Amino acid sequence: MQSFLETLTSVNDKVNSFAWGWFGLILLLGTGVICTVITKAFQVTHIRHWWGKTVGGVFKKDSHNKNEVGAVSQFQALCTALAATIGTGNIAGVAAAICVGGPGAVFWMWIAAILGMMTNYSENILGIYYRRRNSENEWSGGAMYYLKDGLGSYKGFKQVGSVLATIFAVFAILASFGIGNMGQINKITLNIQSAFFGSVEAPKLAGVSVVNWVIGFALMIIGGFIILGGLQRIAAFAERVVPFMAVVYVFGALIIMFMHITQLGAIFAAIFKFAFGIKAVGGAAVGVTLQNVMKAGCKRGVFSNEAGLGSSVMVHSNSNVKEPVKQGLWGIFEVFADTIIVCTMTAVVVLSSGAIDLSTGLAAEGTNDATLVAQAFGNSFGKLGEGFVAIAVLLFAFTTVMGWSHYGSKAVEYLFGVKGAKIYRVIFVLMMISGAIMTSSLAWDISDTFNGLMMIPNLIGVLALTPVVVKLTNNYVARKMKGEDIEPMLSYDPAIQAEHAKAVKEGAE
Repeated sequence: MQSFLETLTSVNDKVNSFAWGWFGLILLLGTGVICTVITKAFQVTHIRHWWGKTVGGVFKKDSHNKNEVGAVSQFQALCTALAATIGTGNIAGVAAAICVGGPGAVFWMWIAAILGMMTNYSENILGIYYRRRNSENEWSGGAMYYLKDGLGSYKGFKQVGSVLATIFAVFAILASFGIGNMGQINKITLNIQSAFFGSVEAPKLAGVSVVNWVIGFALMIIGGFIILGGLQRIAAFAERVVPFMAVVYVFGALIIMFMHITQLGAIFAAIFKFAFGIKAVGGAAVGVTLQNVMKAGCKRGVFSNEAGLGSSVMVHSNSNVKEPVKQGLWGIFEVFADTIIVCTMTAVVVLSSGAIDLSTGLAAEGTNDATLVAQAFGNSFGKLGEGFVAIAVLLFAFTTVMGWSHYGSKAVEYLFGVKGAKIYRVIFVLMMISGAIMTSSLAWDISDTFNGLMMIPNLIGVLALTPVVVKLTNNYVARKMKGEDIEPMLSYDPAIQAEHAKAVKEGAE
């Protein structure tokens, strides 16, 4: 068994190095650059427009109104996507990136996010444009469909599109069980146990503390109630929890930031100073190369906001919106909120904790990235701070599980139909308890690899369909921002196009 695990670890390391090495980084950042260029830096040049149509429109009726069978509101789609993206990556992931790549990793998280805004935008508008209804009259969309029907529509690429769509769906399912389920539940269990049951000598069952079993069982019951209720229940849960948890966490981080306000200059200086690597100090410490800094920042940035993975498209495609670009605007905000706001707050907390030497960029000996944020909050608020982070991890990670359950079910639906998706949800719920009792980090590492493997076929599809992205964007800008009277581009399917065009013309959008 030990030999098998060692072989598996070795193979995973090689695949991970490919997916997240220079090839993966160039593909990821390159796609972001291309999507930014072809849309004329929409995330910057039209910031007032997308901000007004997202945050500025939160209190408008149409962003919350779910007036269509099998659909969720635009705000619910955003919250469900944020539920899956705002997770342990925003807490432990940021700390891990800084410990591995130094403060400079934060710089590359920002770069990945700024470019990722337009990657996520492109994914979402393609998701809406190529979606269709399933046998239960629900919308189904995602990278699988724009790979098959978009890329596959090019002459000679029909088979290529279908194969890449299948590969994406398989890796999405595998990732949903790992990073989307067991990895998150494991982090919840460890943090709750450390914060509230650290001194408890609990009996063991099958070699695992009863505390772990109880936590896992409780999460499975609650998760089952929500997940088995389908997307409508998941979206309703996300709509209530996500805004609350994000605001409370950012508020707590802001308090710490103001408590260390005199350090802010040194913190941001270190971020830019070490953005291109850390030199060895006196021969006693190993330097951190540019590739490692970029890899740590980009990898954790994508793990946090999922721009480029093609995952959040599967819930954005369930929105009741008819304008592809309109949902794409929520995709821009999603990345902004997740990385530029939440991850930056975590980075400031970590870099003000004293665990990272701002003059050398290196982590202090014995620093544990898994508990670093909790320690930082504990330094400022005592035991209450550690408990706060444990609750934050609980909410962040648990909502991530909810979001990924939908992603996985949509990938299964693509391969095996609606009935297969229902069976998947049951298995997904049952697997939650295994996350609470597992001790190996291998499952987490393998899931990280699956994330990278999802990214590759998705980005190939996005790059191949950039002409469609340009047409959709130009069509929207001409109609909605310049007031031109032209036919809207709403769907690749003539029947859906006609249906939606009529609704838009009648003012139903």
